[in-house]
Amino acid sequence: MDVGFSLRSEAVGAMRTAMVSAENLQLSLKTELSQEEQALTLSSKSPKETHKDGNEDLKEMLESNKESLKLEAMKRIVGLIAKGKNASELFPAVVKNVASKNIELKKLVYVYLVRYAEEQQDLALLSISTFQRALKDPNQFIRASALRVLSSIRVPIIVPIMMLAIKEAAADLSPYVRKTSAHAIQKLYSLDPDQKEQLIEVIEKLLKDKSTLVAGSVVMSFEEVCPDRIDLIHKNYRKLCNLLVDVEEWGQVVIISMLTRYARTQFVSPWKEGAMFDEDNEKAFYDSDSEEKKDQTEAKPYIMDPDHRLLLRNTKPLLQSRNTAVVMSVAQLYWHLAPKHEVTIVTKSLVRLLRSHREVQYIVLQNIATMSIQRKGMFEPYMKSFYVRSTDSTHIKTLKLEILTNLANEANISTILREFQTYVKSQDKAFAAATIQAIGRCATNISEVTDTCLNGLVLLLSNRDEIVVAESVVVIKKLLQTQPTQHSEIIKHMANLFDNISVPMARASILWLMGEYCERVPKIAPDVLRKMAKTFTVEEDIVKLQIVNLAAKLYLTNSKQTKLLTQYILNLGKYDQNYDIRDRTRFIRQLIVPSEKSGALNKYARRILLAPKPAPVLQSAFKDRDRYQLGTLSHSLNIKATGYQELSDWPAVAPDQSVRNVEVIEPVKEWAPLVGKSKKSKSDDKFYSDDEDEKEDEGSDGSGSEDSSSSSSSSSNESGSESEEESSEESEKTSTDSGKSSSGSDESSSESESEQNKKKKTTKKVLQKKSKPAAAHSESDENGNGPIANASSSSAESSSGSETESDDDSDSDSPTVQKKKSDVKSKPKVEGKSKKEVSLLDLDDFSPAATTNAPKSAVISSSLLSDLEGLSLSNVSPTIQVTTPSFGPVKTYELLHHMTGKGLSAKYHFSRQPCLYQPSMVAVQVILTNSSDHSLEEIHIGDRNPASLNVHCFNTIERLEPEASVTVSMGIDFSDSTQAANFQLCTKEDQFSVSIQPAVGELFMPSTMAEEDFCKEQGKLLGMNETSETITMATANTSSQTISKHVLSVANVGVVSSSQNVHRFAGRTVSSGALVLVSLEMKESSSALLTINTEKSVMASMLLRDLKQALAQA
Repeated sequence: MDVGFSLRSEAVGAMRTAMVSAENLQLSLKTELSQEEQALTLSSKSPKETHKDGNEDLKEMLESNKESLKLEAMKRIVGLIAKGKNASELFPAVVKNVASKNIELKKLVYVYLVRYAEEQQDLALLSISTFQRALKDPNQFIRASALRVLSSIRVPIIVPIMMLAIKEAAADLSPYVRKTSAHAIQKLYSLDPDQKEQLIEVIEKLLKDKSTLVAGSVVMSFEEVCPDRIDLIHKNYRKLCNLLVDVEEWGQVVIISMLTRYARTQFVSPWKEGAMFDEDNEKAFYDSDSEEKKDQTEAKPYIMDPDHRLLLRNTKPLLQSRNTAVVMSVAQLYWHLAPKHEVTIVTKSLVRLLRSHREVQYIVLQNIATMSIQRKGMFEPYMKSFYVRSTDSTHIKTLKLEILTNLANEANISTILREFQTYVKSQDKAFAAATIQAIGRCATNISEVTDTCLNGLVLLLSNRDEIVVAESVVVIKKLLQTQPTQHSEIIKHMANLFDNISVPMARASILWLMGEYCERVPKIAPDVLRKMAKTFTVEEDIVKLQIVNLAAKLYLTNSKQTKLLTQYILNLGKYDQNYDIRDRTRFIRQLIVPSEKSGALNKYARRILLAPKPAPVLQSAFKDRDRYQLGTLSHSLNIKATGYQELSDWPAVAPDQSVRNVEVIEPVKEWAPLVGKSKKSKSDDKFYSDDEDEKEDEGSDGSGSEDSSSSSSSSSNESGSESEEESSEESEKTSTDSGKSSSGSDESSSESESEQNKKKKTTKKVLQKKSKPAAAHSESDENGNGPIANASSSSAESSSGSETESDDDSDSDSPTVQKKKSDVKSKPKVEGKSKKEVSLLDLDDFSPAATTNAPKSAVISSSLLSDLEGLSLSNVSPTIQVTTPSFGPVKTYELLHHMTGKGLSAKYHFSRQPCLYQPSMVAVQVILTNSSDHSLEEIHIGDRNPASLNVHCFNTIERLEPEASVTVSMGIDFSDSTQAANFQLCTKEDQFSVSIQPAVGELFMPSTMAEEDFCKEQGKLLGMNETSETITMATANTSSQTISKHVLSVANVGVVSSSQNVHRFAGRTVSSGALVLVSLEMKESSSALLTINTEKSVMASMLLRDLKQALAQA
C-alpha cells in the first residue's frame, strides 16, 4: 500500500515538473513573437484553449502564497461549478489547499471536493490522511465537511476508514456532525451493503439522539438501510413524536412517513364500528383497578392506544406549517390512521394549499380527488374553493372538475350544474369536453337530474364546436343505455344531426345507438345505413366497424329492406386496407348469412349481436387510487413506483404496547443527581419512619429512590392506588404530630377551619417574600415547595435530589402515567412526601426572621451537607454548576378572570426554583381565589392539550370558602418550547379552559462557572449555535448593576464574574439541559454587542429579542 502511494506521488511530482518546464518554455517563446504573430496566435485559439488559459490563471492563484488570492480563486471555481461548468482539471491544485488554516478557504475546498471526489478518486485518496486529520478539527463545520468528502470517495478499499469515521462522528458533541454521519450511513450502505449490521448499530445509537437536527437524517437512514427493523423505533417512538414539531421541515416529512407505517403495524384499527373516542378512554389504559378495567372493556369494544393518540396530537399543529410537503404528510397520516370523524380537521389545511403554485395545486388536488370519493362531506363546505378560475391550467381545471363531480349530491347539484353550464362555453376545448363527461357522471349518479342533464346535452348537439358535439353524443349514448325506452325522440334527433357531425367517435356512437335500438326507430335506421354505404370507403376505421355492426343488426331485424345493403357493405369491408375491418367482415358474414360452413352458429346470431347489454357505469378516474398511500409518487402516477412501500393492514390484535415504555426513563436518568449512598427501595417502611436522621438520609438519596422507582414503574403502577391511600394517611399523622401546616394537611379533605386560617397566613407570607428580591432564595407554598435554603452552587441539585414522593416519582417516568394520576381523584399525592421535606422545606414558615443563609444551613446535618455538596448533574461538567437564581422579580400573569371563572380567579407566576416533582419541569405557582359568595368544591386540573403534555398537577382542593385564597404548586415540562400549556381548570360544576404561556427566559436554570470555562464552552458553540446583534442601550442601563438587573429580569440565568466591558451570564435549559451562554460586550457610546451561544437556535433568537427590548428601555 505504502509503495503504491510513494510511486503514485513520484509520478505526480514528475508530471508537475514537466508541466512547469513546458509553461516556462511557452512563456519564453511568446516573448520572441512579434505583435502581429501574437495577435494571430490568440485569434486562432479555440474556445477550449481560452478556457484552459482561464483555468491556468486559477491554478496560479491557488498556488500563490497569498490567502486572499486563493480565496478568490476558490470562489470563482465554486461559481463555475454552480453554472454547470467542468472544473475537474483543477482538482490537484485545489486538493493541496485542503490543509489550509483559513476556515473560509477550507470550507470552499471541501465544497469542491464533495463535488469531484467521486470522479477523481485516485487523487482524492492521496489526501485521505488530511481528511482523517480534519475529522478531529475543533470547527464542527470542518469535521462535517471532511466526513462528507470521505463518504463521497466511492472506493471499496476505504470502507473500513469510512466506517470508523461514521462511528466517531455519531458520538460527536456537535449535532451538525452527528447529522452528517447519518447522511454518510446511506452512502456507505450503497457502496457496501455488507456493512449493514454495523450501520444498524450506529443508526440505533443515533435514534436515541435528542437533537432535533439529527432526528430527520437518522430516520432517513433508517428508511434506506433497514426499514423493516421496527424494533429500533419502539424505544424512540414517543421521543420522535414529541420532537416532531421542532424538527426541520425535510425531517418532518420523513419522520411522519415512517411513523405512518409504524402505526399501521402497532395499533388496531380505529375504524371499527361502535368504537369510542372519548379522551378519558386513556384512563382505562393506566387504571390500576382491575375491576374498573373489566367494566370499561365490556362497555367499550375499542379504546385508542395512548401512543396512537400521541402521534395524532403531535402531528396536528404541523397542519399550520408553511411547508406544503409537511401539511400533505400530516393529511395522509390522518387519512390512514385517524378515526373517521377526526379526519375532517385536515380539510381546511389542504384547501389552504390551493393558493400555492400550480405544481403544488396539482398534487394536492389529486389527493383531494381521492379523498372526496370516499368522504364527500369533508370538502362540501369548501366547494367554492374548487370552482374553476380562468387563469387555471387545463390539468388543474380537470382535477377541480373531478372533485366538483365527486361532491355533487341532491342538495348542491343545481349549483354545480350552473357552474358546468359556464364551463361548457370555455375556449379550452379539452376542458369543455371534460365538463360534458362530468355532466354525464352527475346524471348517472343522481337520478333526479338525469332528464335535466339529457335535455341540456341534446341542446349542446346544435353547438358550433365539433368537439363539444362529439363529447355530448358519446355521453348521451351512455345515458340512453340506462333507460332507452323513454328516449326514442333523442335518438331520432341525433340521426338528423348525423350529417353535420364529423368527429369519428361521435359518428360511431350514433351508429351504435341506431343498431342497438334499431327496432325502436325502424324507419330511420335503414336510411342511415344507406347513407353510410355511400361514404364507407372514406370513413375512419372506428366508424367502419360500427357500420358493419349496424348492417348485421338490421339484416337480422329487417332483412327485407337491408339485405342488399348489408351484402354490399360486407363486400366493401372484405377488401378494406385495415385487417381489423377485414376480419370483422368475415366473422359477421359467417355469423348472419346461412351457409354449409357456418353450421349451427347462425341460429344464435340474434342472441349474440342483439344481447341486452349492461349500462356503462361512469366512474371517477380516481376510484381505485386509494390502494396507494396518499402523497406518494405511486398515487400521483397511479402505478407502483420503484421503492414504494405499501401500508400494511391493521393488526387484528394490538402488539405488546409496553415495548415503547423504555425510552421515558432516559430524561430521569440524565438529570437525576448521583449520590454515593446505597439506594433504598421506595416501598421500604423506613421511608416513613419518625426518626429524623433516617429521614435526612432518605432525602439526600432522592435520586436513588427515583431511579429504582423508574426501573420498576410497571410494578408500582399496579399498586399505585393502595400506596397512595397509605401514604396520604401516614402523612396526615406526621403533619399533625409535628404541628406543621404542610400541603398535605392543607389540601386534606378533612381539614378544619383553624387549619384553613393557617393556610391564608402561609400564603400571605409567600407573597411578601416574593415581592422582595433578597428573599427570592426561599419560597413556600401549599405543596411543600418550601425554602431552598442552601446558597451554595449545588442547591438546585439538592432540591431535585430530595424528590422522595413515593407515588409521584414512580409515575413521573411517563407523561401518560401522570395523566392517569391527575385524572383519578385520589388522596393528595404530595401528602406522600417524606417528613424530611416537611422539616427542611417548610422551616421558613415557622421562623420568618431567619432571612440569612447561615441559620438555615445550620439545621441540615453535616452528613447531609457533604452529600449535597457532592451532587452534580450527570451531563454537566464539574466546572459548570446549576445554582439558585441570584435575582427573582415576580411577574404575575392572569390565568383565569373571576368573571370567566364564575367566581374562581387564578393568577400564576414562575417561581424560578428547581421543580421538586421532576428536574425537567418548570415550577409554577398558582394563586386560586374564590371571589364568589359561595364555596367552590373540588378544584382540580382536568384534561390537557396536548394530552402528552407532562404536567404535575396540584392536588384536588376539596373546598375553597368565599373570599379565600390558596397558593398551589405545579410542574410543567415545556420541552424547551414557548408553546402554551393548555389545560382545564375544573370545579365540581364547571370546566374552564386556561393556558400557561412561558416566556423564553423562564425555561432556564442559572449556572455558575469561571470566566475561562465560559470562554471555553463558548468556543464550542460557534457558527450555527451563535446568535448575535449590535444593540443600542438606554443611557441609564450602562452600569454593571443595571445590566445584571435587566438581564435577570428577562431570563433565569446566573451571573459569571468577568471583566468590566464584558458582562457574562450562563444557564441551562430546564428540559434538555442545553447550555445557554449570554455575553454583552460594551462598545462606544451606548451600543453593545449581545451574543447568545446555545444549540437551541430558536430559543436564542427569542431570548435575543427579549433582552434587546429590556436593555433598550429606560
